[in-house]
Amino acid sequence: MTSVLVYLLLLVMPFVASKSSSQNPGCRIRITSKGLQFVKLETLKFVEQELENITIPDLSGTEGSFSYSINNVRVTHLQLSQSDLLFQPRRQLVLDISNASISLNFQRKLLYWLFYDVGMINASAEGVHIKTELDLTRDSKGRLKVSNMTCEATINRMQAGFSGTLKRVYEFLGSFITTGMRFLLNQQICPALRHAGLVLLNSLLNTIPVKKTVDDYIGIDYSLLSQPLVSEDSLDMDFRGMFYSLNAENDTIPNNSPVLHTKQKERMVYIALSEYFFDSAMYAYYRSGVLSLEIANEQVPKDLEILLRTSYFGSLMLLDPSVAESPMKLELKVSTPPRFTIKPAGTSVSVNAILNIYLIPPDQPPVQLSSMTMESRLNARVTLRKTTLQVHLDLKRFRIYSNKSALESLALIPLQGPLKTLLQLTVMPVLNERTKHGVSIPLPEGLDFTRETTTHHAGFILIGGDLHFSQSLREVINKYRTETTALPETTQSSNEAV
Repeated sequence: MTSVLVYLLLLVMPFVASKSSSQNPGCRIRITSKGLQFVKLETLKFVEQELENITIPDLSGTEGSFSYSINNVRVTHLQLSQSDLLFQPRRQLVLDISNASISLNFQRKLLYWLFYDVGMINASAEGVHIKTELDLTRDSKGRLKVSNMTCEATINRMQAGFSGTLKRVYEFLGSFITTGMRFLLNQQICPALRHAGLVLLNSLLNTIPVKKTVDDYIGIDYSLLSQPLVSEDSLDMDFRGMFYSLNAENDTIPNNSPVLHTKQKERMVYIALSEYFFDSAMYAYYRSGVLSLEIANEQVPKDLEILLRTSYFGSLMLLDPSVAESPMKLELKVSTPPRFTIKPAGTSVSVNAILNIYLIPPDQPPVQLSSMTMESRLNARVTLRKTTLQVHLDLKRFRIYSNKSALESLALIPLQGPLKTLLQLTVMPVLNERTKHGVSIPLPEGLDFTRETTTHHAGFILIGGDLHFSQSLREVINKYRTETTALPETTQSSNEAV
């Protein structure tokens, strides 16, 4: 009986461990069919450029009294009008090109009995069909990768046109050349596309940040939590979406946000951001010790200084006159990590802080007049500009009370209005100056957002938009392509018979 229980525990423990180690994403990105069709135009342009640069070896042969050789083969034109770029469940993208044509130009040398002729030949491959399937996966670092690619290419027919003095003599012998050229061309298509998919496209995916420094204090972790999920009309990617302090990368808060459900498919791209995404940013700043501010000397408004001296007149009377007349300093320090609350009506931020009021006599330690707790609620407006996520904060509610007694809290009521004005004029601009720099979203370089729309839901914000290429795929790939051209081990299907 004991051995049976042990066996059952061994079976259950991996399942329990996998469930407990899983976590909800802080950020989810959905690419819809509309987005894929937009990308298709740039993809076809890139494929054309790759096929135009294929290298076709020289060809020579002898058939009876007929000898030939061709060299300097160049692709002069491609027509890839009939094509589809599709999602294929569960982790694949499919590029299907049908009835395409490829025009070629090459130099010929022909010998028939005693007649010798050289010249140029214009040829065309008609009825070209190319089908590639790209497997998308999450690698060990949490980066999106093309892990495998299969390719099939066929050429229905090959035509060649001769020029020169012996044009009519050799036209009937052209089948020897066209058959050989058809074979060579067909053998070059898939290797060229395989290199483009596994090497060049992966160099583009390398521009998506996994871990990136945001500023001098915090960074962002955009590693994929799971394999990308491809349906018939969308691609969903779940990112960790967690900020961390550069001084303590492993010090994080638990993700208690709800699962990000995205049903919308009308726009090209949707980005869902949970409360955890923003809370981790606030915790990272808090952990870095930068959520504090000092307002001293001329920064303290004169009206507020007079009001403060009046409020603490009794305490000032007990001090030495030289100390009592010293300049004032206000020290504001957040006491707990701020928390975001996202509801259908909007987004707010709860902030608790300690406000200490000091006199700062020259060449002497500061003298504390009071310490009070400040509770405030801020409105947060989240926007996306191109690929930069920004947050603008506005002070909504504000309350202060004494840390010493309820009686002193009542005495602080006249200070609430002036202190709220001080926060609006001095603190809020500092916060918004820091947040306006924003953080990049995990999209490849060269893609920008346009026509953004933002909706609020219970526990997360959903930003929808369309895409715009600020740089072509070729420009980005040429910028980041690695010198190595080695291909990873993959499964490659054989071409069909030519």
